[in-house]
Amino acid sequence: MLIGGIEAGGTKIVCAVGNSTGEIKAKQSIPTREPDETLAEIKNFYSDYELEALGVGSFGPIDLDKNSDTYGMILNTPKTAWKHYDLLGSLQRHFQIPVYIDTDVNVACLAEYRHGVGRDVSSCLYITVGTGIGAGLVQDGRIFQGRSHPEMGHVRIPQHSDDSFAGICPYHRNCLEGMASGSAIEKRYGKKGNLLGNDVNVWEIEAHYLAHAIVSYTLILSPERVILGGGVMKQDSLFPLVRQKVSELMNDYVYMGDMSEFITAPELDDEQGVKGAIALTIGM
Repeated sequence: MLIGGIEAGGTKIVCAVGNSTGEIKAKQSIPTREPDETLAEIKNFYSDYELEALGVGSFGPIDLDKNSDTYGMILNTPKTAWKHYDLLGSLQRHFQIPVYIDTDVNVACLAEYRHGVGRDVSSCLYITVGTGIGAGLVQDGRIFQGRSHPEMGHVRIPQHSDDSFAGICPYHRNCLEGMASGSAIEKRYGKKGNLLGNDVNVWEIEAHYLAHAIVSYTLILSPERVILGGGVMKQDSLFPLVRQKVSELMNDYVYMGDMSEFITAPELDDEQGVKGAIALTIGM
């Protein structure tokens, strides 16, 4: 049985074909352009395959309330051409097969839970630190969802004493995303994070913000594992700093075990998105 998986990001969209075991048989990356142009390329990729179902992990915010009139629609995104675009409906009308949709970070979490570094625990939290920041929780095989999907990238965190940066979030200024995303790093220092080398001050400040957020998430959600993905987390020095600061902030209040196992990198070689989108269709 062939299943389609789409990781719909704000910059690029990855289309894949795979199966229920997580094996990817084919994939293609396309730029995220305006909706009609982008959907035409998606349809072209899948024209050579007979799919049983299609799963989608999309950038957001997106309406995930199945009782809503706008279920599956992109909401108040800064990508103005996609604002209020009925992504789910467009795919359903074209493919005429079951289509499942969730956020990109939620499906990444589901993929790591089923096939990656989270497969030996009953709950895991996936945080992506890239252009923006988002997070998703999977517990006992189910993605957590309330009234809508969580917006953990917009929690407030205390300002670092050596950081005078005002933050870039257009809604909250100095929330986690506004202070610690890749976009915030570039705005603060005038260059992208991968060009800042191993500057201790840069990554100590970044670790401060991420650690405060992880402590809050841990106290509220109590995940067994925290997975940190995204381009910013490719900095070699960041994981040890984050683990150290989380330990210091928690101060033995909550037992987290081996910190290198509690806070870890993804395992699926940047295929979490498409593998998670495919996993979204299994057992639904």
